[in-house]
Order: sequence, then C-alpha cells, then structure tokens
Amino acid sequence: MLDHPYRTPVLVLSLLTLQAVLPPVTPALASPAAENASLTISFTGLGRPGGYIMAGVFDSEAAFNGDRPVQGVRIPVTGPKVSQTVTGLKPGRYAIKAYHDVNGDSRMNTNPFGLPTEPYAASRNAPSRMGPPAWADAVFQVAAGDNAQTIAID
Repeated sequence: MLDHPYRTPVLVLSLLTLQAVLPPVTPALASPAAENASLTISFTGLGRPGGYIMAGVFDSEAAFNGDRPVQGVRIPVTGPKVSQTVTGLKPGRYAIKAYHDVNGDSRMNTNPFGLPTEPYAASRNAPSRMGPPAWADAVFQVAAGDNAQTIAID
C-alpha cells in the first residue's frame, strides 16, 4: 500500500496537522512532574520586631543573579520567627534571597560603600563572601506537594 507515490507525504502531512490541532499532553496523561508544589519558607533568628521580610524565590541561576524572582513575598515581622507558604511552583531547583526590611521602606538599605545595613540571607543559609550568596550554595530541590525551607536571618 505504501508504494503509491503520494501516500507517504499525505500521511506525514496528516500527522503534522493532527499534532498541530491536539494539545501536546492531555490532563489524563500528564506526568507526576507536572504537579504543582508549595514551599513554606520560615525565617528564624529575627532579633528586631517590625518591618518586613522581603524575599524572592528564583528558579534558575540566571534569574537568581539577575534578581528576577518567579515569586516574591513580603512578610510582616511580628516575632523571632515568621513564615509564609508560596504555592503554584513547579517541581525543580530553586533558591531564595531575602532581607529584613527593618525600617519598612521596601528597599535594602546600604552604607556609603554599598554594603547592606539591613540583615539578609539566602536559602540553605548560603554564605555571603564579598558579595551576594552564590546560586550553587543556595539552590535546593522542590518536589511535587509540600516542601519547607528554614532560613536564619539577623
């Protein structure tokens, strides 16, 4: 049957048309990796009540280094520990950068030399060596379902 000169091109064209019309994955066939994840971020060691924790959740090294979070949070600081849950994340690798906006002006204050005057931290309590923490030190895995990350700040 495939010896007809037009049959193979017509079959290929039909498959391409069908592929263009159908969604790439139907919900019934979706893989578990397509499930959403949530991440509860807790900040501990807050020595000064008041202000806000300003944090960004980053899904790549480029986003982390370019300050382009996939989600951001602003948590009022009412005690030595605060937390908030971020929802709608896809399973994968993430990192968090945060600072304690002690005076509530919605920006990281610095001294005349550009060094932060407000406490800051990153996921996995990544160290900061002569600059912001590195992605490799801050990155962690988020799986489908509930996840948690605790960060000491202050």
